[in-house]
Amino acid sequence: MAITYYKRFRMEIDLDGSLPPPDLAAPFWWVAWDESLVEHHAEVKFRCFRDEIDSHVFPCLGERNGCQRLMREIRRKPGFLAVSTWLIASPDGYCGTVQGVMDRGPIGAIQNLGVVPEFRGMGLGQALVRQALEGFYQAGLRRAYLEVTAENSAAVQLYRSVGFRRSKTLYKAVDG
Repeated sequence: MAITYYKRFRMEIDLDGSLPPPDLAAPFWWVAWDESLVEHHAEVKFRCFRDEIDSHVFPCLGERNGCQRLMREIRRKPGFLAVSTWLIASPDGYCGTVQGVMDRGPIGAIQNLGVVPEFRGMGLGQALVRQALEGFYQAGLRRAYLEVTAENSAAVQLYRSVGFRRSKTLYKAVDG
């Protein structure tokens, strides 16, 4: 079985409170974290990632059960931050998700930010990033990071537009 290596960037941003919390224009609204929403986060995550490069890098993202398992694992992390974990809703249902955890440092870590394909290009990804960052700031964190697959140029550009800068290049080995 061959191993494929995927180039990934660790990107970081300093949090100084200068990014105003995002507003969502109608017909979208924020849905704050609640334990009853685990399966909804997982379903949105699956819809966001199943046909994307990240489902090759992290095969669990390409499977509904894998996304459910991943969401439960994120929720159980000791540093899970409800204030940085959000859904975006529309009249058609949930269409965006982000989870945040406090990592060692302490530093905020954005997990699996995604917007369902038919809702991309509407500024929802940037709103999710900023909402998660605002949650980190409210929790007293002054730095945040995320990892992104280098091939996902739209995501890399999104994170740069918010102020993230590449701090490290990593390579993820994937069997098969």
